Amino acid sequence: MGKAMVLTSKNHTNQPKSVVFGICAAGDPRIDQESRQRTVNIIQMIADALAERVKMPDGTPVKVVYSDVLIDGEPQADIVARQFKDAGVDAIVCTPDTWAFPQLSLMSLMAHFPKETPLNITCGNSAPKPGVVFAHAVNGAFAQSGRLTHLNVGNWDDTGMFPKITPATIDALVEWSYAALTFVGLKGKRIVCFGHDSMGMETALSHVLPTRNNFGLEIARLDMKLLADMLNKKAYDAEELKFMRNWVDTHFGSRLDLSLAGASAKFDQSLALYLIMRNLLKDLNAVSGAFMNQLEWGSDNRGIPLPICDLAESLFNSSFDHNGKKSPIPFGTEADMQGTLTMLFTNWLTGGNPPLFMDFRKVWEAGELATRAKQLGVNVKGDELWAQKGIVDGDNSGSASLDWAALPGTSPDEILKNVSLPGAELYYFPGGGNSVTFVTPGGIEGIAARLAYSELNGMFSMVWDEASTVDLPKPLADFVANSSNVTWPHTWVVPKNATMGEYKQYAPANHFHMIWGLKPSVLQYWMDLTNVLSVAPWQVRAQYTEGVDRPMPLIYLINGGENVTKLMRAKGK
Repeated sequence: MGKAMVLTSKNHTNQPKSVVFGICAAGDPRIDQESRQRTVNIIQMIADALAERVKMPDGTPVKVVYSDVLIDGEPQADIVARQFKDAGVDAIVCTPDTWAFPQLSLMSLMAHFPKETPLNITCGNSAPKPGVVFAHAVNGAFAQSGRLTHLNVGNWDDTGMFPKITPATIDALVEWSYAALTFVGLKGKRIVCFGHDSMGMETALSHVLPTRNNFGLEIARLDMKLLADMLNKKAYDAEELKFMRNWVDTHFGSRLDLSLAGASAKFDQSLALYLIMRNLLKDLNAVSGAFMNQLEWGSDNRGIPLPICDLAESLFNSSFDHNGKKSPIPFGTEADMQGTLTMLFTNWLTGGNPPLFMDFRKVWEAGELATRAKQLGVNVKGDELWAQKGIVDGDNSGSASLDWAALPGTSPDEILKNVSLPGAELYYFPGGGNSVTFVTPGGIEGIAARLAYSELNGMFSMVWDEASTVDLPKPLADFVANSSNVTWPHTWVVPKNATMGEYKQYAPANHFHMIWGLKPSVLQYWMDLTNVLSVAPWQVRAQYTEGVDRPMPLIYLINGGENVTKLMRAKGK
C-alpha cells in the first residue's frame, strides 16, 4: 500500500533558485564511436564555458548540467528529458556536430517541455558529418510549428576530438544565456510597490494581471501607512541607523545640507526608511520595489508631509550601501512600476549592473546648445557629440543610482566624492529631507529604454535605442542644470540612432532609464523570449546589423516580421 511523503521546511530555503541550463546534442545513429565522442566533447566544452561566464545578478554562477547521452532516437530523447527534468533544467542548448533526424531527436526531447522553454541550437558551420545541416532542418521544423528557437551558427574546427570553438560562437551563446536566465529566472519573483500610482501618472500603473501573464512576475502592493507606522514605531535597528548616519557623515561632510531647523532628524527618518523598506523586501522575498514619494508621502499639504527618501531610493539602485558592496535592487520612485520593470529586466540582462532612473526632462537640440554656448563664451569645436546631435537632460529627484556619479568600475569611496545631498526644494517637498545631486560623466555607453503597456493588444513594448553619456563644458552644464533643478542629479544622454526630433516625440512616458553594458543582441533575445514588441522608430536603426544584433529568428521571417509574429503568438496562433 502506498504512503504519501511529507515535505518539510527543514530541507528547503527561501534563497532564490539558480537558473539551470541543460546542454545536449542530437546525432545520427549511424555514426562511428569517434564521432560520437567528439560530439560529447563539444557538449562538455560549451557547458564549461557557460558555467564560467554566465552569472546571476548577485554574482553567483548559474547551474549548468549536460548529458553524455547522444540523442539519436526517441528512447534517447526520453532519457535526456528525464535527466533534465530531474536536474530542474530551465533552458536548453543543443550543440549538434552531425546530422540527426529532427523529429526523432531534438523535437522528441522538446515535446517533454513547455513551449516557452528557451531553446538555443549552437553549431559549427560544417564539420565532417555536418551538424549545421541538422540545425537548419530542425530550426525550420520548429519555426513551422510556431515554436520560437534561436539558432547560433558559429564556427569550430572540422577535425580533431576537441575542436577549437571560436570566441564569437561562445559570445553569442552567452548573450542568449543572459536573456534566457532573465526570462526564466524572474518567473514567480515578486516586486513590492509601496503606495498606489503617484500623481495620477497612468504610464506608471501597476498592471498586475498583464505583468503576471506576460512575465510571470507578481506585484505586491503595500499601503504607505504601513511605512509611516513603522517609522513611528521605530521598527528598525537603532544601532544600524547610527552606523548608517555615521557612514553618511563621514563620506559627505559639508555636502550634506542640514541648515534648516529639524533637518537632521528628518534626514535620519529617510535613512530609517531605507532600513525598513530593505527589511520588508527581504521578508517578502522581493527582487525589486518602488516607492510613491509624491504626492501623499512628501508633497500634499492636506496631510502631514513626510521627508523624501531620495538617498534611500538611490542606495537600492546602487552597488553599495553603508554595509559595503551589494547587488543593486532595482527601485523606482513615484511608484512607477513600468519604469521599475524596465530597470529590473535590464539589471538582470547585464548580470547585475546598476540601472538609472530619470525624467525625460528636456531635449536640447544641437542648435540650442550652440546658441547658449556662444552666449556663455564657451568655445565649441563642433566635433563634440553633444554639439553634433544635442542631448536629453535626464534628471529626477529620486532613485538615481549613485554608481552613475562616476565611470563604471569606480570604487564607492571615489563615487561618493562626486555626490552631494542638498536640502530638498520645499516647493516640491514641503516635508523636507534631502535630494541627491551629481552629474554623470561622459563616455558611458549602454541602452536607454522604457517599457510601455497597451490595453489594445494586452502586450508590452520596449522603446529603446543605444545611447551614451556626454560631458558638457562647465558653464554650459551649469546653465542646463539650473534650467530644470540644480539640486537633482543630471545625466546628459545622447541616443545613437534617433534624431532629437524623433527622440522627443516617441518617449512613451515621462520617465526613461539607462543601463551600461547592455548589448542590443541581449535585449533582443529577451524581447523574443518574453514576446515584448521591439519599438525602435528611428530612421537609421537597422533591424539587423551583423555583430551588433542577434540573428533574426526564422519564425519571424516566415510570418511577416518580428512584431507581426509576436502579435500572432500573443493571440495563441
